[in-house]
Amino acid sequence: MMMMILFMFVIGNMIFILNHKHLLVMLLSLEFIVLIIFVMMMMYLSYVEFDMYMLMVFLVFSVCEGALGISILVSMIRTHGNDYFQSFSLL
Repeated sequence: MMMMILFMFVIGNMIFILNHKHLLVMLLSLEFIVLIIFVMMMMYLSYVEFDMYMLMVFLVFSVCEGALGISILVSMIRTHGNDYFQSFSLL
């Protein structure tokens, strides 16, 4: 079970690193990585019989990260018309 979760984590990281053409795909891969980290933390905390309070804090921060990413995506689509990184210039 743990090997499958680590494999999913590696695949999520590879998608994030190798597929940086669209902002939406990068945000989805980040959310996938956050969910895998949540599952790993849940398994670890239940194994050592700790309180699950930190999972709630982690979920709050991940929801804030997702809302921030969606707001950046919407503002980028409104200003540039698409979510390609090639059309987005920092200068």
